[in-house]
Amino acid sequence: MKHFYQVLVNTLIANITTSFLWFALIFWIYLETKSVLATGVIGGMYMLLVAIFSIVFGTIVDHHKKKSVFVFSSTFTLVAFAAAGIMYMTLPTESLLSITNPLFWLFIGVILAGAVVENMRNIALSTTVTLLVDKDRRANANGLVGTVTGIGFIITSVFSGLAIGLLGMGWTLAIAIVLTAVALVHIYFVQIPEEGIAHDPELANKKVDIKGSIAAIKVVPGLFALLIFSTFNNLIGGVYMALMDPYGLTLFSVEMWGILFGVAGIGFVVGGILVAKFGLGKNPLRTLLRLAIIMGLIGALYTIREWPWLFALGIWLYMVMIPAMEAAEQTVIQKVVPYKRQGRVFGFAQAFESAAAPVTAFLIAPIAEFLIIPYANSEAGAAQLAPLLGTGEARGIALVFLVTGIIMAIAAALAFLTKSYYRLSASYAKS
Repeated sequence: MKHFYQVLVNTLIANITTSFLWFALIFWIYLETKSVLATGVIGGMYMLLVAIFSIVFGTIVDHHKKKSVFVFSSTFTLVAFAAAGIMYMTLPTESLLSITNPLFWLFIGVILAGAVVENMRNIALSTTVTLLVDKDRRANANGLVGTVTGIGFIITSVFSGLAIGLLGMGWTLAIAIVLTAVALVHIYFVQIPEEGIAHDPELANKKVDIKGSIAAIKVVPGLFALLIFSTFNNLIGGVYMALMDPYGLTLFSVEMWGILFGVAGIGFVVGGILVAKFGLGKNPLRTLLRLAIIMGLIGALYTIREWPWLFALGIWLYMVMIPAMEAAEQTVIQKVVPYKRQGRVFGFAQAFESAAAPVTAFLIAPIAEFLIIPYANSEAGAAQLAPLLGTGEARGIALVFLVTGIIMAIAAALAFLTKSYYRLSASYAKS
C-alpha cells in the first residue's frame, strides 16, 4: 500500500497539471471567441483522440512495466506543453484566437496531444491497483483514486479560472510546464515492485491488439454490456463538455465560475471517500446503474431554472456519483479479467466509452449554437419555454440538459431488464 500511495500522489500531480491547462484553455477560447461551436469541437476532439488511442495505450501498458509507462507519459506531456509555450511566445495572439486560422488548431493540437497521452497513466494506474492492492480492498482503493481525482479537480477548477482571469494564458502555460516537470522528476523516485511483465502469449509484438482486447472481454459473460452501461455517463458527459462552460460563463465571471466549479468539485472528493470507506456493495454493477438513473434525473433538473444555487447543487451531486460509477467498472474488471490482459481491457473500455462523448459533443454543439439557442432567445421561443424552464439567457442550453438527462435515466432503468446485466452480475459473484 505504501507504493500504491506514492503512485497515487504522482498521479495527483500529473492530473492537476493536465486538467489545469485544459480547463484554462477552454475558458480562454470561449472568453475570447464566444463560440460554443469551438469549445464543443475542441472538447469532442479530446475525447475522440482518447477513444482512438486508448487501445494503443492499453497494449503498451500490458507490454511494459508500469513505471516505464508513467515515465513515458510524463515525458511526452512535458515536451508537448513546452512546445505550446514556445508557440504562444512566438506567434501573434490574433492568429491563435481565430478559429479559421490553421495556427489556432495547431496550437490546440499540441496541447491536446500532451493531454491525451497523459491518459495512458490512468490505464496504468488501474492495473497498478490490481498489482499492489489485495482483491478485497480494490473497491476501496478505487475510491481513493476517485478522491485524489476530485482533489485535483477542485484545485484545477479554481485556479484555472483565476489564472486566466488574473494572469493570462502565457503564465498559465508556464505553470503547467513547471508542474509537469515536477511530476516527471517525482516518478523517478517512486518504486513500483513489479518483478517482470505478465506476458500474454497472444500479445506477441502487436502495437494495437484489438483482437486480444475483444477476446479478453468475450471470455467473461456480460462484460461487454458493462462497457455499454458505463457509456451512460459519457453520453451525458459529451453534452456537458460542449455546453457546461458556456452555461456557467453566462451566469458567472470566469474567476467566479472557476471557484464555483471547484467548490462543487468537493462532491468528487466526498464520493471517493464514501467508496473508500464503504465500498460498492455486493454487486457494483447494480450500484452503477442506480447511480446512472439518479445522474440522469439531476442532469435534467439542475438547470430547470436559472438559479446559481440550483446549478451549483446539481454539479455537486453529479460529482459525488462519478467516483462510485468509475470505481464500479474498475472493480468488476479487476476481479473478472486476468492481470496480464487488464491493460488492453481497460484501454478498450476507455476507448469505447470515450467515443460516446465526442459523438454527442460534435452533434449537440452546432445544433445548440445554430438552432436551439437562437430559438430559445427568440421572442416566441422564450415564451413557449418559460412555463417549463423559466426565463434567462441560457434557456436553450437548459432545454438540451433536460432532454438528455431524461434519456439517460430511461436508458439506465431499461438496462436492469437485460440478460447481460444478470450474466455479468453472476460472473462477478462467481469470480
